Amino acid sequence: MRYNRVLLKLSGEALAGDQKMGIDATTVADVAHQIKDAVDTGCEIAIVCGGGNIWRGKIGADMGMDRSSADYMGMLATVMNGLAVQNALEAIGVPTRVLSAIEMRQVAEPYIRRRAVRHLEKGRVVIFGAGTGNPFFTTDTTAALRAAEIQADVILMAKNGVDGVYSADPKLDPNAQRFDSITYHDVLTKDLKIMDQTAITLCKDNNIDLCVFNMAERGNIAKACEGVVIGTTISGGLKND
Repeated sequence: MRYNRVLLKLSGEALAGDQKMGIDATTVADVAHQIKDAVDTGCEIAIVCGGGNIWRGKIGADMGMDRSSADYMGMLATVMNGLAVQNALEAIGVPTRVLSAIEMRQVAEPYIRRRAVRHLEKGRVVIFGAGTGNPFFTTDTTAALRAAEIQADVILMAKNGVDGVYSADPKLDPNAQRFDSITYHDVLTKDLKIMDQTAITLCKDNNIDLCVFNMAERGNIAKACEGVVIGTTISGGLKND
């Protein structure tokens, strides 16, 4: 199996490297090279970046901020990460476009679904910024929503140092079992912390597969685009782990 169009979900922490916060240029450059390898397979790639390396809306809300304002700050953080990834990709010859759900024409195009699809058809990497443009929604939900809108074949959830979905936290439980594949129904009933439930339900209802894998191992993004089974695959089909 080979995917023609994928949505790659990058967490903000994955762009921070060992420093855990902010944007690490070396790490972003490495991610860009991995994405280029995936583009070279002929796959159309869209990206949703998280913003947790810069700001989390929940942190602001816990500090007493209005939750909507705190979430809008988080959306701006995702645009900052998106621009960093764009710069790293274009430095190695990969054409990109950043599309923002919040209008900021000086730095990004406004998000229009048809425009995003056209960019993908022309071989450009499309980076979605500013989440859904609405507070109270995570970038996981953004990834599921955009994947459905552009009719992506799969969501690739690239984790830093996490090689799949486990029955429990493997750092705390030595008997934790890693799943090769699992259904969305089981993810919901077992309350596995992969994505928030809104995102999981969107994927389930729109029959979008989800692949969770370790991006720290060079070449895994390209392998995932080519349909090589790495990590854990979540789908609406029969469980087979």
